[in-house]
Amino acid sequence: MVPELSPEEERLLIRDISVAAESDTKEGDTFFLITHRWWQSWLDYVNQEMLVEPANGSYETAALNSRRRPPAIDNTDLIDDATSEEVSNVEMELHDTLVEGRDYILLPQPVWEKLHGWYGGGPILPRKAINTGLSQADLAIEVYPLRLQLILIQKGERAIVRISKKDTVGDLHRKACDVFELTLDQVSIWDYYGQQKHALMDNMDKTLDDANIQMDQDILVEILSDSMDGGSSLQENGYPERDSSSMLIDASGTTENTSNYYTSPSSELDNNTTATTATANNNTMHGTNHIATRGVGAGPVGLTGLLNLGNTCFMNSAIQCLVHTPEFAKYFREDYHREINWQNPLGMVGELALAFGDLLRKLWAPGRTPVSPRPFKTKLARFAPQFSGYSQHDSQELLAFLLDGLHEDLNRVKHRPYIKTRDADGRLDEEVADEYWANHIARNNSIIVDVCQGQFKSTLVCPVCEKVSVTFDPFMYLSLPLQSASSRSMTVLVFSGISPPSPVTVSVPKQGRIRDLIQALSNSCSVKSGERILLAEVRGHSVYQFLEDPVLLLSTIKDDDHLVAYKVPKLEKNATTYVQFIHRREEPELANSSSSTTWKPFGVPLVYQISRNSTKIFDLYQIVNVMLSPMKLNQGPNYTGNSTSNYQTTCGMKLQLLEKGNSCLDLFEEEGEKAIAVPANSISAVVFVNWSKMDLKRYDVTSMENIPVVVKYAPPLKRTRGEPLSLYACLDAFLREEPLVPEDMWFCPRCKEQRQASKKLDLWRLPDVLVIHLKRFSFSRSTKHKLETFVDFPIHNLDLTNYVANKRSSHRQSYELYALSNHYGSMASGHYTAHIKLLEENRWYNFDDSHVMPINEDEVKSAAAYVLFYRRVKGDDTAISNGRYRFYNSSHR
Repeated sequence: MVPELSPEEERLLIRDISVAAESDTKEGDTFFLITHRWWQSWLDYVNQEMLVEPANGSYETAALNSRRRPPAIDNTDLIDDATSEEVSNVEMELHDTLVEGRDYILLPQPVWEKLHGWYGGGPILPRKAINTGLSQADLAIEVYPLRLQLILIQKGERAIVRISKKDTVGDLHRKACDVFELTLDQVSIWDYYGQQKHALMDNMDKTLDDANIQMDQDILVEILSDSMDGGSSLQENGYPERDSSSMLIDASGTTENTSNYYTSPSSELDNNTTATTATANNNTMHGTNHIATRGVGAGPVGLTGLLNLGNTCFMNSAIQCLVHTPEFAKYFREDYHREINWQNPLGMVGELALAFGDLLRKLWAPGRTPVSPRPFKTKLARFAPQFSGYSQHDSQELLAFLLDGLHEDLNRVKHRPYIKTRDADGRLDEEVADEYWANHIARNNSIIVDVCQGQFKSTLVCPVCEKVSVTFDPFMYLSLPLQSASSRSMTVLVFSGISPPSPVTVSVPKQGRIRDLIQALSNSCSVKSGERILLAEVRGHSVYQFLEDPVLLLSTIKDDDHLVAYKVPKLEKNATTYVQFIHRREEPELANSSSSTTWKPFGVPLVYQISRNSTKIFDLYQIVNVMLSPMKLNQGPNYTGNSTSNYQTTCGMKLQLLEKGNSCLDLFEEEGEKAIAVPANSISAVVFVNWSKMDLKRYDVTSMENIPVVVKYAPPLKRTRGEPLSLYACLDAFLREEPLVPEDMWFCPRCKEQRQASKKLDLWRLPDVLVIHLKRFSFSRSTKHKLETFVDFPIHNLDLTNYVANKRSSHRQSYELYALSNHYGSMASGHYTAHIKLLEENRWYNFDDSHVMPINEDEVKSAAAYVLFYRRVKGDDTAISNGRYRFYNSSHR
């Protein structure tokens, strides 16, 4: 029932309820997910501005800002129907990749109840507030409860369940018994981490969080021997005997456990402008639940996680990449103390090197007990106050500081000589480059230089006198720009009326509006002066909504939506309405053993604009005939698609008008002159087109059944919002010649003036370990933005041979990826992890704070990749490397 409230009254009431709920939030409170699309439409509705009539009498601006009241709440786009049937204890499964603020909003129970009472709809998706364990005040909404796989080997059965990590072992025990129809005293359950019996779960009062149970983990359900009648037995490691039929499968991937902090929606209602929903500021977004990594006895070393001290995932990610650099691991596990430069005024009196070395040794010690980086963080904050406290920071910025700080603490040069740089004076580049590098090594000589530093060739050209200046400068890492796409390709199925419906892909501004998409389609489809494009979103063979608001942002349209465009005549909107023709065909009732059939919808609906008061039954038959004519098969030479005579002789379809109460009124062709009654307040009338079997043979409906998504990406498994971009393309953009920015003018020694010179960078000397930073974050005076572009970077054979300007060596410059730092989410509430390859095992692992899990190599690439670590392939030329071999083959000063 529609409430007797104005949009402003709705806004104020929801704001007040939100404020009250926010101040009283406690553990155990229920919150509800609501789709961001509906929430945004409601914000638009309640924040619309009422404009007075301007002097020229035009209401155009007022019309653009006016919003209709939203329809019923529709959360179906949050539901993953494909996986809901696999989980036994919840009614509906959410898509695994939902992000708060982009896909959904969390509403406290009083707010949800009020909105649901006004608008109705669903499905209803409740979630509980839990305590994260950091402090009593730290609450999170458990959007994704633990998903666990129960394995009953003795009966060859398994099941997947959802359960809160704050539930107890006893709750899981009871759930397992319910699933497999066993009694409590019949079974015991085991922590089956890594497909091995790790620990018997017999403390029934312990929470699953405290028991260290993690997302997508296996739980072994074991029937006690005295309650079995001849069942197969288990070996000590939990695997069945050879003669038993095994139902074991690999652990279920590495899906993140997303527990989102609650952000009150009241902040969006404090003014009369539509606010962008803020994503919650938290570190639990991708599974940072401070879960300890298990000890595995005498297993492989190097698989130890780091505890999250509170927003320290950025530090943990950077540290794991550095400690798993083989050259650093070897160096700091041996006696490095003799190389500490205690007197270097640019260093940290050796304290940073000692703290890092101590932490590295703990991470490489046997066992899997997670390590607390608190002593290291204390030292870090002492020398770098910008990293003090527990705010979120940038892992690349920390890496840059660590590399530079470790270099200064370990610089073998105790007294730096003063060296004056000589001009090239026409000398060969090779000679000048070697001189620059020798001068650099004379002042900077450390394990960091040996492993990570390379050399640029930098060329500046004066735009006035054409003076050329060439220098050769060291670098520690490459910061490559990502070319942010300003446009977006969108595919729409178009009904033109003269040919079968076909997909049309157009390019529109990424931050554009519906009017931009309509204009692009109009240009592409050659829309005439008396026609226009009607845009609709189709779901389930019917129109979900008409997209007529010209200022609606294109960002509200998701990549997997289905859009259809119809050419319709330009008519007065007040006297017209839309009619959508929904196709149906007879299909057998599967659940009925008899031969009865039922009408099932199929294909894409036809949409046309009709007169509200003077449309006749004959007109509807004529519209269907005209719109379907391009799809008719075997059209003879005398066929006229626009024929208006005797429709029923060419087609056996029957039309039915959907009336109130979902009853259908048959529209007989014989009553063609009879007018149809269109409800006064309806946006569109619905007419069913019931196809006969004969007509299905006369028309080719293939083009009408295959409706494309807005954007289809390649490779198909990469679900990213950015556009694929090659790492080589990023490198090309970085090395491209371009003028200096005005703030960075160059003093020309010949002109004796500041000049905006052109600058060209070339790679001259490559390090053994190449660190590549992808510049995902952009800053301006008013905005901060993260680029979600998927960069296609090589895992094997990053070939930089052709990028090296020094051609003295003909050897290939090839690199292999061994580590990367990932960033998920937004700038304000993101989360860092690391993907690391243990070279001894030749296997990849995901380091998510204290949680370490094996992953497949095809999981390494994602749009979250932020800092890449490459290692030179052995056997490549080392003569032009950075001097590392000189260090290992010489005595240490």
